[in-house]
Amino acid sequence: MSTTLVQELIEAGIHFGQRSSNWNPRMGPYIYGKRSGIHIIDIKETVKGLLLAKRFVAKTVAGGKDICFVGTKRQAKGVIEQHVSDAGMHYVTERWLGGTLTNFSTIRSRLKRLEELESIAETDNFQSYSKKMESQLRREMRKIKRNLDGIRHMKKLPGALVIIDVNREMTAIKEARKMGIPVVCLIDTDGNPEYADIAIPGNDDSMRSIDVIIRELCKAVAEGKQQRTGGDEAGQNGGAESGGEQRPRRSRRAQFRADDASDAGAGESGDAARAAAGAPAEG
Repeated sequence: MSTTLVQELIEAGIHFGQRSSNWNPRMGPYIYGKRSGIHIIDIKETVKGLLLAKRFVAKTVAGGKDICFVGTKRQAKGVIEQHVSDAGMHYVTERWLGGTLTNFSTIRSRLKRLEELESIAETDNFQSYSKKMESQLRREMRKIKRNLDGIRHMKKLPGALVIIDVNREMTAIKEARKMGIPVVCLIDTDGNPEYADIAIPGNDDSMRSIDVIIRELCKAVAEGKQQRTGGDEAGQNGGAESGGEQRPRRSRRAQFRADDASDAGAGESGDAARAAAGAPAEG
């Protein structure tokens, strides 16, 4: 990871955590120190988590699965809609509906209903209905579109979720864990990293820090898509030689953290980041 990106993370304020009185002790390993009552997140851990998340996202997309980004807080909404739409992935920014993963067939039926209503609007603009019925149908169409428009092209369960703010999106995380779907989380010092399969410790209240993380993960999505389209034949041959080695599910946290050793560069980037940031002494 380039020093330029590390500097960008620091300028975005991703290392600023919550007040020290409002922290989760499980985030202790990711905290570098404390300054003016604010916890400072260790940039080395942020870089390490981001590297691991990018590699996992690229690998998941290359394997033919999609990623669903979830961030319903105000700071994340615009960022996710912009970058994730350009990347061609799915997102939820308005409200996570209970059962989006665990009752996916019902969600798909509502999306089919949305297509029906849009078809009616295009053909006769509801002219064949009474004014009262037209009002009801238009309201129904707006409601479905507002809540589900970001996942309207998601024909099957995603290969992973990217979560902004663990505490806010707990329903989505619990559904993903129940369905065996891995979760990548941007998690602040008041969150619980045990809910994340891959944790990216960082400020989840800053629009700039969210923008950097989402942008980098969308770059990983683009890399995975290139591998998906460019390596189909190689992937088939490799699958035949390995005897279906890629088939087992990858829902356990240990499987995502086992490859940490190969990210030796993250340590060097972390040292460079501390020097660039002028990291405060523990206090």
